[in-house]
Parts: sequence; C-alpha cells; structure tokens
Amino acid sequence: MQEPYKIEHRLAAIRPVGLRDLLAAAWAIFIKDLRSELRTRYALNALVLFAASAAVAVSLGVGFIGLRRSEEYLLIQSALLWIALLFAALNGLSRGFVYEEETRTMAALRLAAPPIAVYLGKLLFNLALLVLLGTVTSLLFIVLVRIEVGSPLAFTLVLSAGGFCLATATTILAAIIARASFKSALFAVLAFPLLVPPLIVAIQATALTLDTAGMALALPAIRTLMAYAVAMFVASLMLFRFVWEA
Repeated sequence: MQEPYKIEHRLAAIRPVGLRDLLAAAWAIFIKDLRSELRTRYALNALVLFAASAAVAVSLGVGFIGLRRSEEYLLIQSALLWIALLFAALNGLSRGFVYEEETRTMAALRLAAPPIAVYLGKLLFNLALLVLLGTVTSLLFIVLVRIEVGSPLAFTLVLSAGGFCLATATTILAAIIARASFKSALFAVLAFPLLVPPLIVAIQATALTLDTAGMALALPAIRTLMAYAVAMFVASLMLFRFVWEA
C-alpha cells in the first residue's frame, strides 16, 4: 500500500514546464501502471491466456496449414496470427484508464501530471504489453502452428509497426470509454473502424515476410503502417486534452 503512495507523491512533485519534465512525468506514470499491473496481473493474464488459447485452438483445428507454402496459405497463416493479436489486444489494452476510474484515482492523476504526460505514460504501458503479446503469440504460432518465417527481420518490423498502430489507436479509445457503462463492447465498436485499415496492411505484409524475399516486398507496407501510427499518434496528442478534461 505504501508503494503506490510513494509513486503518487513522485508524480505530484513533478511540475512539467519543459520537455524533460514532461517526459519525467510520463515515465513516472508508466512505472506506476507497470507496478500496478505486476501486482494484479489482470491485463497480462488476459493477453497471454487469449494468445495461448488462440494458438492451441488453431494448431488443433488447422495445424497442417503451417506446412503449406503457397501464397494463399501464407496469407491465411498471417491472418490467423493477426486475428489472435487483435482480439487479445482488444481484451487487455482497454484497462489503462478503466483501472484509474475503478480505483477512483482519475482526479488525482489529473492533478499530478499534464494531459500529454498521461497519454504518453499510458501509451508506453500499452506498447510494453504489445511487445510481450507479439513475442508470445508469434512464438506460439511458430511452434504450435509450425509457421516458418522466411525473413525474421521483416517479420519483426511488421509486428512492431502493426503493434504501434494498435497502441496509438487503443490508448486514446481507452480514455474515451473509461466512464462508459458498457466499456468492453463500446471499446470494440470504436476500435474496429480505426484498426481495420492497418490490420489489412499488416496481414498482407506479414504474409510476405513468411517468404524468403520478404524484406524488399514488405518495406512499402511497413512504411504505410508507420505513417498511419504517426498520424494517429499526432492526432491523439492533439485530442487527448479535450478527452481528458471533459
């Protein structure tokens, strides 16, 4: 009980007047969320269990699909991987602001740090969760579904760019639905139109990385995903203050 109290005092002691103070406040919020998550393990358990369940279900149902190397089967393998990533992310990434609302710490957080620092801290936390989710899910699919990665570097870059898209979109949406009555349903409804375009690009790019010549072919898709993520990040920075202070 004393540790969150110390972190809240650390946040309150920060008076952001410049970039360094802003980043310090964002880092303090990230550490606070990380320690809270390590105590409760709500999002971690939800993400890992969903990823493991999806990989096992796919391996038992269509495990043979990993042995096929045609263009159509590579696209199916990629689609199954990203479906598992998407639904696991939707299941766990909405907790950032919902947890603050449930524990009645939202008002204290508003007083302790500026809105941009809050958004950056929550975004860093979601990115950390997505790194864990992407690593676990891809390894499970490689082992259980027997997916062969032709270009590991391109595969990693596509997962990273797609994860950045997921994090930037879901972080602002989590703030929007924090006070709603039906949080999970509303989160999925709002996230769907924002995540479908990058999801389609990520599926097609991941299918290319399963081939040996994946890096050269997937590079335009990686640029597209990064452009979408940066645009969503900038838009979220501009809009978050209004969402946070509403």
